[in-house]
Amino acid sequence: MMIVELIDGEDFRQRLVSLGVHIPEEACPETCARLAAGCHRAKGIPGLEDAVRELMQKSDVMLPSVRQAIERYLLPIFQETSD
Repeated sequence: MMIVELIDGEDFRQRLVSLGVHIPEEACPETCARLAAGCHRAKGIPGLEDAVRELMQKSDVMLPSVRQAIERYLLPIFQETSD
């Protein structure tokens, strides 16, 4: 039997905190993504784009709420910069 660790809201929050984003404990994935997007637009967050791309490669083990938050708030900011 294989046990897979799901990427949940707390995992997502911890990844963003490790990049220097200040996020309150118990913040939902949408709040985490919204705060990270705002910080990135204001001053840039080194490593955020790589972290988001890495997470999206694992979307099969990601809770839908985390995936939706990333797609709604974070992916668009990287599409803006690549245009």
